[in-house]
Amino acid sequence: MSYWLFKSEPNEFSFKDLKKAKNKTTFWDGVRNYQARNFLRDDIKKGDGVLFYHSNADPLAVIGLCEVIKEGYPDHTQFDPGNKHFDPKADEAKPTWFMVDIRLIKEFKVPVTIDQIKANPRLKNMKLIQRGNRLSVMPVTKNEWDEILKMGSS
Repeated sequence: MSYWLFKSEPNEFSFKDLKKAKNKTTFWDGVRNYQARNFLRDDIKKGDGVLFYHSNADPLAVIGLCEVIKEGYPDHTQFDPGNKHFDPKADEAKPTWFMVDIRLIKEFKVPVTIDQIKANPRLKNMKLIQRGNRLSVMPVTKNEWDEILKMGSS
């Protein structure tokens, strides 16, 4: 099992939206960064854990825990000219962009804010707080995962 952090802007798709979704499940579409795409396509597996992070929000925080329920497959939005994630260079025979499906497991009792993460010495190497790291999908170590879960349940 691997662990991941997925960022979403609440005005685009929030944790509340996921709670309202059928079966508390959604596809994670619209990722348009090659490194994040490679994680979605090649590395993220069914059963992996996901920390759901609200970016461009107040506060910036990990809100809850999800699970990957479907491994990487072509992101259909790349082929839809009416979708803001449309990619005119995308080829259906050889798709550029991929997505996974996730399901909500639980909402944290207390959101784990970016300031709390930065202040926690056990999380000092977390990719989320590394200078210049703006990926919307990133790996999380088992120790970081455990620490965030502990912080979110207090």
